[in-house]
Amino acid sequence: MKNIYFISDAHLGSLATENCMEQERLLVAFLDSIKDKAQAVYMLGDMFDFWYEYRHVVPKGFTRFLGKISELTDRGVEVHYFLGNHDIWAYSYLRDECGVILHKTPVITVLNGKTFFLAHGEGLGETSRGFRFIQSVFHNRICQILFSALHPRWGVSFGLNWAKHSRLKREDGHERPYMGEDKEYLVLWTKEHMAHHTDIDYYIFGHRHIELDLMLSKSVRMFILGDWISQFTYAVYDGKDVSLQTYQR
Repeated sequence: MKNIYFISDAHLGSLATENCMEQERLLVAFLDSIKDKAQAVYMLGDMFDFWYEYRHVVPKGFTRFLGKISELTDRGVEVHYFLGNHDIWAYSYLRDECGVILHKTPVITVLNGKTFFLAHGEGLGETSRGFRFIQSVFHNRICQILFSALHPRWGVSFGLNWAKHSRLKREDGHERPYMGEDKEYLVLWTKEHMAHHTDIDYYIFGHRHIELDLMLSKSVRMFILGDWISQFTYAVYDGKDVSLQTYQR
């Protein structure tokens, strides 16, 4: 039985990340290292720091990453790509050119006998009015059509600089550390969800850029995957158990 892998939050192309090319090469090396062991790879969002598909144009760069995804799917490895809050504007390119399976909403799926709840995590349990306003704008079809009217030279530059500003305004450019079981909004949301969905064994999220492996009950376990900016962490399911691991360079 082959493994199933879960990764998220590489934010490839970020203007706030030093040596983006080396970061991409490292991610590609990881994907290459698992290509013979993988049944499926689940990418839980924000693999790009900004991704917007115009009708005939996609952002410059990422050729090694996109090529490796295409190689995996050509080999019969399922690659599932979940839209995050930095790459919500993926439409058909990744699906048609690279062979990925796109997911725009959270997914509940059975993998080798266990039930998984999989999501990027953005918006789940977050109550900030500012956050919800921004997300309503980003998801608004009219706003997307208006943005598409911008020349990619300005549209992509605007998106990358917006994403850079968003990251650098955080303390030291990093996400808040784990806030504890009683305050971490993804944990609180998961507890509420599992109270009404008793058949789920594993919840796996990205988005928060922290590593978390938390038993919420005797049978329910929750993971937050960290990131591929500085932590280079991922989860692997071997058909019996899920574990968080760090890619050794």
